[in-house]
Amino acid sequence: MNWLQHLLVAPILLPLAAGAALLLVEERRHTVKAALNIGATAALLVITAFLVRLADSATPDAAWSYPLGAWPAPFGIVLVLDRLSAMMLLLTSVLAAASLTFSMARWHRAGPHFHSLFQFLLMGLNGAFLTGDLFNLFVFFEVLLAASYGLLLHGTSAFRVRTGLHYIVVNLAASLLFLIGVSLIYGVTGTLNMADLAVRLPLVADGERVLFEAGAAVLGVAFLVKAGVWPLCFWLPGAYMAAAAPVAAIFAVLTKVGVYVLLRLTLLLFGSGAGELSGFGSSVLLFGGLATIAFGTFGILASQTLGRLAGHSLLVSSGTLLAAVAMADAPVVSGALFYMVSSTLSVAALYLLIELVERAQQPGADVLAVTMEAYDEEMDDAEEEELGVATPGALALLGVCFGCSALLLAGLPPLSGFVAKFALLSAAFNPAGLGEAAAIAWTTWVFAALLILSGLAVLIAMLRTGIRTFWAPLEVIVPRVLVVEAAPVALLIGLCLAVTVEAGELMRYTDAVARSLHAPTGYIGRVLPGSAADAAEADR
Repeated sequence: MNWLQHLLVAPILLPLAAGAALLLVEERRHTVKAALNIGATAALLVITAFLVRLADSATPDAAWSYPLGAWPAPFGIVLVLDRLSAMMLLLTSVLAAASLTFSMARWHRAGPHFHSLFQFLLMGLNGAFLTGDLFNLFVFFEVLLAASYGLLLHGTSAFRVRTGLHYIVVNLAASLLFLIGVSLIYGVTGTLNMADLAVRLPLVADGERVLFEAGAAVLGVAFLVKAGVWPLCFWLPGAYMAAAAPVAAIFAVLTKVGVYVLLRLTLLLFGSGAGELSGFGSSVLLFGGLATIAFGTFGILASQTLGRLAGHSLLVSSGTLLAAVAMADAPVVSGALFYMVSSTLSVAALYLLIELVERAQQPGADVLAVTMEAYDEEMDDAEEEELGVATPGALALLGVCFGCSALLLAGLPPLSGFVAKFALLSAAFNPAGLGEAAAIAWTTWVFAALLILSGLAVLIAMLRTGIRTFWAPLEVIVPRVLVVEAAPVALLIGLCLAVTVEAGELMRYTDAVARSLHAPTGYIGRVLPGSAADAAEADR
């Protein structure tokens, strides 16, 4: 085994060891705990960046596998690194670094065991992206959920506790569905290894196929709940709005766990080579995704607070990705992955920015402004007394970041949000393998219309909030913004700018991801050496 392959287990072991070590440090020693957490997160960021290069250096359709304990798959636990999982690892590490830096201002001291929960959350996320079988996916899924429960309740707030309990109940129900679905699948196939499932599915007897489909459907519902598909998304905007700013920012990637698993399993198990099971569940993903975009769009327009606006923006992002997965076209999936990177960074930046922007507002200023508009009341134009020392630099910085976030989420040029939506729509209207005269499906037109309208809704809502906050506030309040708070927001927006500049390189990477997902023989052959898929890969 190449020594480089041992790095595949580092994104799991490093947060596990760091989280356990942090439990041994007294809660009063905030500086020591913060230093350990920052060091572990920085090391994780370096490791995941290297893993992206490692995955990208592999042959076009191959992956790196790591059998734990040297037990071969499907009998042992296997970790699998390909371009998709490597990209998700790096995206998680970037959000973790930004969120942790922001929390250094005050949030890491707001409650016990913040640092340990943070590392255990990273362990669960990284394990979910790396695991090669459904049972360990369930294990890592529960680890990240358990850590997210504690992080969501971090800090004192009655609203946070109330919505946190809703969040816990919904996710416990999803975990139960997960377990039922996995049990049904194992009962039919006798395996939970993803690659082995892809090999055995064509051999499933006709009489047992219905039971397998039932298990896959129940499992799919569990992931759709986590992805926030309509009508299973009622819990998400309120829960994420109630969370502390750095927690909500790292939670932006939690919805992508469900999308990641659905993308992985849909193309691995129900792709073009699955026979009668080919395309199973695609209509549910398509129409569920379209309905989620529509629901998120209306939610954005109806939002009176930035927290709810960000939550419904996440729903639009999830709906867009699910609809793109259902189209089962490699260029569309490539554009969707580009969109996922841009939208996740943008929403995370917005969640961090919300706390800073709200410092420039009086409590209830948004609701008061809406009430005044509804009753057509004029604001008092009299000159108001200046509060404190005027430092327009803070407001200017927040205004620039807010404007960039609006452009990113609305998908307006020249930032990465526009590039992502353009790539997605261009691929949707030029499906691979079809001639120029091929008719475009009506669902594609609906998808394009909803994607454009959702951007318009974001633009209207962000402009409305921006005018009230920075242009014509009820009372001018200059917020106090620390460097450790402004730097993560600037970093995430700067990364979106870098994605715009390097759009060609990122599109090359996502194109390779999409091709490997639609031709999974390399993945199967690496996990199961000697399988039929491995022989086919060798013949190529």
